[in-house]
Amino acid sequence: MSDAEGPFWAVARGDIPPPPAAKLLGWKVLEAERGSGRIRVQFEATQDFTNPMGNVQGGFLAAMLDDTLGPALATTFEAQEFAPTLELKVNFVRPAKPGTIYGSGWVVHRGGSVAFLQGELHNAEGELLATGSATARLVRLEPGGFKL
Repeated sequence: MSDAEGPFWAVARGDIPPPPAAKLLGWKVLEAERGSGRIRVQFEATQDFTNPMGNVQGGFLAAMLDDTLGPALATTFEAQEFAPTLELKVNFVRPAKPGTIYGSGWVVHRGGSVAFLQGELHNAEGELLATGSATARLVRLEPGGFKL
């Protein structure tokens, strides 16, 4: 990984492992283009993610949305840029069953210090499971500031 590109692209290419939370969610980049502000990712929801009804617990879906929206913004990052989530809103549309879940995320607006993001989760049949929106704060890290 070069300091000029940050960790996102190294993880997306498989040069380095994803962060532990993304690994737990079975996160995998399907489509991403530098500067696009858009991403398509995949998750693997296991039985360990289920509630007593056998559905994926909503907190895992929220985490999947966070790991969709943030990476959409990461496609626009400059060197040493990072964006912690300030606010995340999730709308649960229908129950999610264990299995493959697809996330699509995009940047609605990127300002100088704040970005607004939106996204969706779908099951393998293409049914909408959840939608989300987020606000993230753009920050510049010192060289070597990423801890991987």
